[in-house]
Amino acid sequence: MPTSPLTHFDAQGQAHMVDVAAKPATHRVAVATGVIEMRAQTLALIESGSAKKGDVLGVARIAGIQAAKKTSDLIPLCHPLALTRVAVAFETAATPVAQVRCTATVETVGPTGVEMEALTAVQVALLTVYDMCKAADRGMTITGVHVVEKHGGKSGSWVAGA
Repeated sequence: MPTSPLTHFDAQGQAHMVDVAAKPATHRVAVATGVIEMRAQTLALIESGSAKKGDVLGVARIAGIQAAKKTSDLIPLCHPLALTRVAVAFETAATPVAQVRCTATVETVGPTGVEMEALTAVQVALLTVYDMCKAADRGMTITGVHVVEKHGGKSGSWVAGA
């Protein structure tokens, strides 16, 4: 049977956790981003701090950090990692569409990368924004979640679009 480029399958096609025991520990970084689009009035609530549930972006930041730490509990074949840094940041924009952009940077020193942790942080942070604002705007849309860069390991650095 030919070797699959999908590393989470063995030679028999069965799902398995990748063995990283022989890989050297290196400093690894991943950055992911995504957006939640909303009505202008909803963005105004977030920016003013007057949402009924409180500081939307502050709570979403903590949720994103927690999510990065719990990624291996959510994604079945992810390795549990000792993260050395998780940073979750937000930018708001009123045009062309009212939105909040979330960017998560995750770091570790270990034998495997942290892309899944960065993606999970962004998704959960944006889901938290939705949860905290859904009473005002059920039509919010989460979009464009993707890895924008990763560094470390055998494959070195990768930057989207480069």
